[in-house]
Amino acid sequence: VFNIALCISTCIALKELVCLSNETEILWESKSVARILMAKSEKSGGNRDFILNYRLAGKTIESGLMLYSGEDENFFLLMVQPPERVKPADIPPREYIFVVDISGSMHGFPLNTAKKLLKNLIENLKESDKFNVVLFAGGSRVMAPASVPASGKNIHSAIRLIDCQKGGGGTELSSALKKALSLPSDEAYSRTILIITDGYIAAEKDVFHLIQQNLNRTNVFSFGIGSSVNRYLIEGMARAGHGEPFVVTQPREARGAAERFRNYVQSPVLTHIAVTYDGFETYDMEPPVIPDLFAQRPVMVFGKWRGKPRGTIELTGVDGSGDYLRTVNVSETKPLEVNSALRYLWARTRIGRLSDFNFKDHTRETNAQITSLGLTYNLLTANTSFVAVHEVVRNPEAQSQDVHQPLPLPLNVSNLAVGGSVSKVPEPELCTVLVIALLILIMTIAHKKYVRSRA
Repeated sequence: VFNIALCISTCIALKELVCLSNETEILWESKSVARILMAKSEKSGGNRDFILNYRLAGKTIESGLMLYSGEDENFFLLMVQPPERVKPADIPPREYIFVVDISGSMHGFPLNTAKKLLKNLIENLKESDKFNVVLFAGGSRVMAPASVPASGKNIHSAIRLIDCQKGGGGTELSSALKKALSLPSDEAYSRTILIITDGYIAAEKDVFHLIQQNLNRTNVFSFGIGSSVNRYLIEGMARAGHGEPFVVTQPREARGAAERFRNYVQSPVLTHIAVTYDGFETYDMEPPVIPDLFAQRPVMVFGKWRGKPRGTIELTGVDGSGDYLRTVNVSETKPLEVNSALRYLWARTRIGRLSDFNFKDHTRETNAQITSLGLTYNLLTANTSFVAVHEVVRNPEAQSQDVHQPLPLPLNVSNLAVGGSVSKVPEPELCTVLVIALLILIMTIAHKKYVRSRA
């Protein structure tokens, strides 16, 4: 009999909660806490994936706080959620810097796809936006010394520049990214760097560090194109930039992926985010630097706190209408036992930042931190494992018996997927080989008898 029970707890009210895969019973404890139980009719519900979808409420930017008070440490989560529907007025002025790989490995399908993607992105810019293009191979060059308005003339010049590229030379992404980051910036704009490459570079670690160090100044998104993309780089850049990786390996995938990418990066909602704490003693924050809020990317800040839950948290930034300010009164949020998962979420986030994509370059200090976190919070890491130890024999006189435990087939999968039973008689191919061997043996014996009779 299959059964599953779970609890979903958020710091912002839940607007929608639905299970698409199984019949369930939902018990609402509050507007932001619900328990989901399997229906009695779902005794065989384990034969398919369990899928639960939820949506948070909010017509404007919403923020909320969750607290957990543990035996030795206390944890919190501050969440900033974008509006349910983002209107053009919600979006601050945008600046896009397109960093495009034109090296030899991009020749053909990758570069042609990159050109189409860039045209699509540039042509959809608003007149209030600014943009620039950085092309890189063995070296790099910039379309303009500073980002230019997205006027018809500038867009036409950029498309003409992109169209004449053929692909050739080496791949120096690190220097191109440094050049893009060094371009003059305007605090009123949400700056986003879009890196388009197949990822055939050697200095991945330098690129990851550049992205992490500038996360509060610039959003960085990656788009990989090619039949054998360097996913280590593309996914590493996405994780360093708190984004989602986009990869295209076939021409037929290009259009859909490009549209998803455009939707993902086109709607910054709150930029230049800063969080300050007054009277609320916090430490060990994750992430150390806070990225911008996008329509499809919420912002979550994990941390620990000491003393009593009091004071205020002030969230500031820039949105479509100007300066944004939101104050959260900590004393209005009670620490709840149901929020105990914050302990593990904080630890897993810290381990991820320490270990992801830098394994070969770990120092002794980093390895010691990862090991300590794994042991302290009972988490699997590259340096720690789970070991089951039974110190007491519970059934010393019992006799065990091996059985074949049948498992349910996935829903709507035919029994033919299992294949036929194993035959206890030889396969036809084996029988044929045996018959041939027997005939050869008979012919050999007959030949020897014939030779003797002639002698």
